[in-house]
Amino acid sequence: MQSRPGNQRGQERLITGNRQASWAFADAYAAEDEALRWARDRAREAGLRSVSPSTGAALRLLAATVDAKAVAEIGTGTGVSGIHLLHGMRPDGVLTTVDPEPEHQQFARQAFRACGFASNRARFIPGRALDVLPRLADAGYDLVFCDGDRLEFLDYLAESLRLLRPGGLVVFEGVFANGRTVDSGPQPTEVIRIRELLRAVRESQELVPSLLPVGDGMLCAVKR
Repeated sequence: MQSRPGNQRGQERLITGNRQASWAFADAYAAEDEALRWARDRAREAGLRSVSPSTGAALRLLAATVDAKAVAEIGTGTGVSGIHLLHGMRPDGVLTTVDPEPEHQQFARQAFRACGFASNRARFIPGRALDVLPRLADAGYDLVFCDGDRLEFLDYLAESLRLLRPGGLVVFEGVFANGRTVDSGPQPTEVIRIRELLRAVRESQELVPSLLPVGDGMLCAVKR
């Protein structure tokens, strides 16, 4: 029996609506405290994109899964993702977070303090990621979270492979690019770079990858 076009469109709308409701439920399930909401408000005021609550919860889970003691974060923002990472890390863990905008990092410092994290739990390094990362220790990190310039994602991948210990995780946020990554039409350079990253991670013999449909898409991979 052949489906009518109208029925197909109705089914597509239903599926899309169900997915949106599921994503909204996942965000609502990840309860956030006052300090996180404050950090989100500062990001919004500064015109910055911050990770969704469900993405933050996934980061917290991943940091806890690898029992992370040392995490490198590319893109401090106002501290939203950093708070989630610190919550998932070991109590003696240290987050090294890099951002070209020192004023954003000041907001993150305040947010971390409001969450009760000791000042020695985070190391703030202002500067461009590709200038800072080469100075960090080889195989010294359990997790590298990449939420910086999408045009530099492939470069972040190369640095992450050097920085991670065997069994460590590299995570890229925003790889769906608001649906543009799977759009067949002409796309800007940053989307082309994301596609190149997805292909490189999937084809790498050094990585075990997974693409998680949370927030705007999270690409995760374990270093063998």
